[in-house]
Amino acid sequence: MVDFEKFSHVDEQGRVRMVDVHDKAPSDRRAVASARVRISPELHKAITEGTTSKGPVLEVARIAGIQAAKRTAELIPLCHGLPLSHADVEAEVSKEHIQLQATVRTYAQTGVEMEAMTAVTVAALTLIDMGKAIDRHMVIEDVRLVAKSGGRHDFDHTLEVTHR
Repeated sequence: MVDFEKFSHVDEQGRVRMVDVHDKAPSDRRAVASARVRISPELHKAITEGTTSKGPVLEVARIAGIQAAKRTAELIPLCHGLPLSHADVEAEVSKEHIQLQATVRTYAQTGVEMEAMTAVTVAALTLIDMGKAIDRHMVIEDVRLVAKSGGRHDFDHTLEVTHR
C-alpha cells in the first residue's frame, strides 16, 4: 500500500493536488536560471551584424522569456500563479553559443524557480525559432537553476544550501 502522506502534491486518497500555501508567510523571493543555445558561425554573424531575416532575434527571445515567466502557472499544472514584481532575460552572444539568464522576483508565499526556468527555456526555444532559417542544428544545453533566495533554503551556483 502506498503511503500518500509522504507526497506533498497528493492528498490522502491519492489524488493529485496543488499544495496549500495559504498559511505560509509571504517573503521576498528571487530565482535565477540559465540556459545555453549552441549556434553556428553563420548564425553568430547574422545576429551580431543584425542581418537575420526575422528581425531582432535576441530582443524577441527576451520578450518571449519574460512573457513565459508571467504565464508559468498556465503551463505547469500544479504551479501557483504568482504576482511577479520583476522578470528579465539577458542574452550574451559568443561565437559558439548564446548564454541566457533569467531573473524573476516576487513577494509571495512560494518561490519563483519555475518561472525563471520557464523564462530561459522559452527564450531558448524562441532563439531556435528565430534562427532556424540560418542554423537548423542549434541545440539547447544546460538549462538549470543558478540561484534562489527566500523561503526555507537559499541556493547558489556552487550548490551549497543554507538553511534558514
